[in-house]
Amino acid sequence: MNRKAVVLLSGGLDSATVAAMVKRDGFAIHALSFRYGQRHAVEMEAAGRVAESIGVLEHTYQTIDLRAFGGSALTDDLDVPKSARVEEIAAGIPITYVPARNTIFLSLALGYAEVIGARDIFLGVNAVDYSGYPDCRPEFIAAFGALANLATKAAIEGALFTIHAPLISMNKAQIIRTGTDLGVDFSRTHSCYDPTPDGAACGQCDSCLLRRQGFQQAGIADPTRYARAD
Repeated sequence: MNRKAVVLLSGGLDSATVAAMVKRDGFAIHALSFRYGQRHAVEMEAAGRVAESIGVLEHTYQTIDLRAFGGSALTDDLDVPKSARVEEIAAGIPITYVPARNTIFLSLALGYAEVIGARDIFLGVNAVDYSGYPDCRPEFIAAFGALANLATKAAIEGALFTIHAPLISMNKAQIIRTGTDLGVDFSRTHSCYDPTPDGAACGQCDSCLLRRQGFQQAGIADPTRYARAD
């Protein structure tokens, strides 16, 4: 039987690439996606498409409501910042940062992994061009791994957990090339923070700009349907 892995699957190109890497490495994938009160359901639809195309063993959706706390343009009544160019993305931590989101997601993934007997948890965080989010840094991944092995019955009994972030030092172009080599269909993914009602990407938010630049630098055609790409 293949070794089990929990993969956090958002429906974006990063998590799709991670899922393909985990599949290549022979794991049985238990994908975990979160409806957390984000602005739209498009990314959950994308997560389902990605899970189907990758061929995961199981895909679980969990619902939590981070709108109860707000504090982010993705979970509160705040405008998603728009820029004309990648160079205009503001320095520092942007308003699209969702407070403690990856800590919450990883905590739930850890509980899920302990129950199903998985000891490997994968997520698609990226420290190079991921908008400056503090919970996408190598230091955070290492700290959560240490916590996982202090706070669980499985670890105390000798079954240690590993938190994997295989994209952590890759830029978007490298991620796209890797995913393409592994057969990822990026037309099934979604990255936009502020899509139109019909699901088209806005083309101007930080995530759209980084995605579009990544395809350009990778020399690979961008399959994204943008409402505005200029």
